[in-house]
Amino acid sequence: MQKPVRWGILGAAKFAREFMGPAIHAAKGAQLVALATSSPEKAKPFQAFCPDLTVYDDYDALLADPSIDAVYVPLPNHLHVEWSLKAMAAGKHVLCEKPMTMQADEFDQLIAKRDETGLLAAEAYMIVHHPQWQMVKRLIDEGAIGKLAHVSGIFSYDNREDTGNIRNRADTGGGGLRDIGVYVFGAARYVTGQEPKTISASIQWDNGVDALTEIQAQFPEFSYSAYVSIRMHPYQEMVFHGETGLIRLTAPFNARSFGEARVELHREGLEVQVTRFPADDQYKLQVEAFGRSVRDGVQYPCPLEFSRGTQEMIDTIFNVATSA
Repeated sequence: MQKPVRWGILGAAKFAREFMGPAIHAAKGAQLVALATSSPEKAKPFQAFCPDLTVYDDYDALLADPSIDAVYVPLPNHLHVEWSLKAMAAGKHVLCEKPMTMQADEFDQLIAKRDETGLLAAEAYMIVHHPQWQMVKRLIDEGAIGKLAHVSGIFSYDNREDTGNIRNRADTGGGGLRDIGVYVFGAARYVTGQEPKTISASIQWDNGVDALTEIQAQFPEFSYSAYVSIRMHPYQEMVFHGETGLIRLTAPFNARSFGEARVELHREGLEVQVTRFPADDQYKLQVEAFGRSVRDGVQYPCPLEFSRGTQEMIDTIFNVATSA
């Protein structure tokens, strides 16, 4: 039996505590062994589910541990590139929260370092590991809804009261586009394999961060519309509308947290076929896929080049958007 990939986490972020830490701990072929945080209090919830966890009081100390194979980086957005590069320089594979960069061209140095070291580095774009998205991609490829005509996406939540949240701070790379725009954009790119030809958008700003963004785009073979907001009632949905059918995802991005993941296949005669995914944990599946790539050389389904393409779309939206 192959040895498990031994993981460390840089920073005791809430998302790491509630989702990715438990996922690493539960994943097959993975072992959560270390956490870096300057706060012993913040380490306690991690130690509750992983009692043997080694806690370092700074990030460099964790990276210097030769027994750690891979690190998960859930730091504020503007620190992702710096610490991903440091981790690879220390010989660690890297799974970094999205957005991995603030600008698309920053991916170039990450790609160069990955190629130089031979390590696996990837953005934590977990949805491509969920079987609902693999099913949708297969259905589109098989022509289940005929010629694809339009794709639409919605992702929203309201955190206006959480004024100290890094998502509400411009200096830490906050805003809706970087936090959740990656999902409605990357999902369309993943399923179709196409890139946008033209993009238009409007943004409502709130204290320097994009609070509501509406997007229209034209891909080579279909039109696209979406909106993302951090100032609206929580909702998420993706729809792929073809000439002979329609595919709708009811919990496309936060499966289980937002609700049960369901893929609706609407066919002629108003027939609707529903496939449910009540138990799949996309975070655990992501860690397991990462481990297979590290141990067995299996191609990772979300390489840096894919993530760079989504960031290019975000960059373009910021550049062309009018202020609403």
